[in-house]
Amino acid sequence: MNPEPPPAAPAVEAAPPALPPAAPAATPAQGAPASPAARPGVPGPGLIVAWVVAVLALAAVLLLWQKVSSMQEQLARQSADANSKSVEARTLARQADTEVRDALGRLAALDGRVGDLAAYRSQMEELVQSVARNRDANLAAELESALRVAQDQAQLTGSVQPLLAALRSAERRVAASSDPRLAPVARAVAHDLERVKNASITDTAGVLARIDQVLRQVDELPVANAVGRERSGTTLRERAPPAPATWWQRWSRSVLDEARDLLRVSRIERPEASMLSPEQAFFVRENLKLRLQGARLALLARQYEAARADLAAAAASLGTWFDPASRRTQAAATLLQRIRGETHDAALPSVDDTLVALSQAAAAAQAR
Repeated sequence: MNPEPPPAAPAVEAAPPALPPAAPAATPAQGAPASPAARPGVPGPGLIVAWVVAVLALAAVLLLWQKVSSMQEQLARQSADANSKSVEARTLARQADTEVRDALGRLAALDGRVGDLAAYRSQMEELVQSVARNRDANLAAELESALRVAQDQAQLTGSVQPLLAALRSAERRVAASSDPRLAPVARAVAHDLERVKNASITDTAGVLARIDQVLRQVDELPVANAVGRERSGTTLRERAPPAPATWWQRWSRSVLDEARDLLRVSRIERPEASMLSPEQAFFVRENLKLRLQGARLALLARQYEAARADLAAAAASLGTWFDPASRRTQAAATLLQRIRGETHDAALPSVDDTLVALSQAAAAAQAR
């Protein structure tokens, strides 16, 4: 709204200047001429000055009125801008109020979460402290349990590999711990590990593999009274002379070879081997297989005396009923002798020192 314009200044009326007192008119009788100022219809100098002043005043009033009008327009524009800015400020204030309320709500939710996190942190600190207090006892108990399981596995399998793995794991875990009370455990583990490494026990897997090899060769071993079998180790092609050129020479050579095979003179140390029939040879082979299977089962059961007895019986049967001059028989006998040499009764090393040290460490940790 535009402000009302100020009231116009009242126009200043120029008062006619005071005229000097008129001189006494000259009588016509005197005969003097009339003055120009006394002519009718001509304004005087004072009136002209008054009109000039009035015009200047009117011009000043007009200039003042224009200036006041421009000031009123400027004030109206500034008032309109101030009104729009005040509306925007009220809108922004309402938005800021809403955002403040939302921020206060989120802050309250965050305060609740911070309180929950503080409670959770306190619980975690208590749990960590509890774990730190029981860490040594738990470590000693875990290592003791692992060593006992490894010892049982070694007893079942007849191998020291489970004990070696358990002792190496215990050595690493004890070395990683900073508890000085586990120093005796580290020394005991090192001592038992060295003793287990140097232990001399039967290589059950290797011995079983060699027994299986002998079992596969039993069916190919020649018996002592086998007829028509090569005994000297040379082939017939190397022993026979060159083939004859004519047909009657070839025929005579074949007849001679057949006649030579009909009669064979040899020296047999055991007379009973010469009376062995083909059916009896089958049962001799099966008996040898049963002896080898018995030695295999005895090794799996860690009954080394029974295994050595079965291996000795198998070696005796091999030397009695089979051809000792055959290379296959000699290879089987050599392999059986090696198996008997590797089969010895050796107790598995114990880890009692480590178990005792772990028990003492666990008791000291629990008493703390």
